[in-house]
Amino acid sequence: MANLKEIRNRIASVSSTMQITSAMKMVSAAKLKKAQDAITAMRPYANKLTELLQSLSATLDADSGSKFSTQREIKKVLIVAITSNRGLAGAFNSNIIKEVNRLTTKTYANQEVSYVAIGKKANDAFKKSNRVIANESAIYEDLNFENVAEIAKMLMDKFVFGEFDKIEIVYNKFKNAATQEIMVEQFLPIVPVAGSVNTNADYLFEPSKLEIVEQLIPKSLKTQLYKAIRDSFASEHGARMTAMHKATDNATELRDQLKLTYNKARQAAITNEILEIVGGAEALSS
Repeated sequence: MANLKEIRNRIASVSSTMQITSAMKMVSAAKLKKAQDAITAMRPYANKLTELLQSLSATLDADSGSKFSTQREIKKVLIVAITSNRGLAGAFNSNIIKEVNRLTTKTYANQEVSYVAIGKKANDAFKKSNRVIANESAIYEDLNFENVAEIAKMLMDKFVFGEFDKIEIVYNKFKNAATQEIMVEQFLPIVPVAGSVNTNADYLFEPSKLEIVEQLIPKSLKTQLYKAIRDSFASEHGARMTAMHKATDNATELRDQLKLTYNKARQAAITNEILEIVGGAEALSS
């Protein structure tokens, strides 16, 4: 059994760690509220924009398609991996890295795959593979639509100019503080509308319907990427809050166990001292 000083040092160390994890939990909880409000407020707009775009696209002729919907033989694939800049968030980042590796080695095993890293953890994981063509981790320093739109514009240009035949986004979708869902969304080319869309409403279009679609598509793509990053940002704080909550609980349990061990060791030491005293007294009396 460890001596009393060692146990006291371990109790102090665990207590210090528990204070840190508890503080990190509180900070993440405060940031989560703001991030959750942002993504909750944005989703209806993003969904309505997508619905409007699909409604208009469904009424256009097949040969009047957009440059963003061009279907080519898939030879080069670009994966946008969205992680965080910091760790201590449980499996938040590792799940994204595993999914990107799965896509690379299985889904696109016969294609040339490159990455755009949004988040330092993604860049650190993939930079040794020499597949990272852009590191956009600085986006979290000032996360707003304008800055994300620049990244989306870069992705759109790479597709239009034929550098890549397909672009996909991998990120954590925020469901609640304890649950994040790994999402793989096709960014480009635009996914054809599935099923029938109700286009019976009688609208007057000014300018033409095709021009409206051509303007909506870039905006919709920028919004899609912004929503994915916002989802990931909220998921990060939810995952970190949950991870720090579990770490605090584990530290509390370990501290209690160490205190019990300390008390037992202390009681054993006292008992030994009493026995030594009694033994000495008996020796003197005899």
